[in-house]
Amino acid sequence: MMESTFPALRADLFDVPTQDRLRVPAPSLHRPRFLMLYGSLRDRSYSRLLTFEAARLLEAMGGEVKIFDPSGLPLADSAPDAHPKVRELRKLAEWSEGMVWCSPERHGSMTVVMKTQIDWIPLSVGAVRPTQGKTLAVMQVSGGSQSFNAVNQLRVLGRWMRMLTIPNQSSVAKAFNEFTEDGRMKPSAYYDRVVDVMEELFKFTLLTRDIGPYLVDRYSERKESAEELSKRVNQGAI
Repeated sequence: MMESTFPALRADLFDVPTQDRLRVPAPSLHRPRFLMLYGSLRDRSYSRLLTFEAARLLEAMGGEVKIFDPSGLPLADSAPDAHPKVRELRKLAEWSEGMVWCSPERHGSMTVVMKTQIDWIPLSVGAVRPTQGKTLAVMQVSGGSQSFNAVNQLRVLGRWMRMLTIPNQSSVAKAFNEFTEDGRMKPSAYYDRVVDVMEELFKFTLLTRDIGPYLVDRYSERKESAEELSKRVNQGAI
């Protein structure tokens, strides 16, 4: 018979998940809010074109979409947090309920433009985690054959930022063949996948946006917070 006691557990901080906690008495009725990030500064940037195509789909579904222009964003730690582009990005990150990250693959990796944007979004601001519990969809474009290096890296970062990254993703190979001269995506299996990804992101956002904080609430963090509070209280009593 399995042992039913837990010597290493703080019983006062152990929270048994329940179905009732997943029910929202008054669900949010405003349009879901999405922040879109793309990873290239080229005049004809295929990651930007793909991002705009995805944004049109989210808006057609009823979402509110804002696309951050990374032009002028300094490298992480090369400028103060008060830099206008940094403040703009962080404000949008706090505003959003879901995000789309779209990067070109360069040298088997995401671009520095993409990574810089993510690096400027802090893990915490005071007691607030700007990304924790938000949904995320990842996409990439490639100049050659289809690859998944960039989206795989973006997934790792999404997990590190404690986001709810949806299962589906988009990787567009030979992106230069997939857009018209005026920047619209041509009909293809790649386009169909983008529709799939945006549908899934929208659904997951509706499903989780009101319970995101509960879904990512962690025993270890409750324990750490309790210990920090105890230290402050005890220090104040000395």
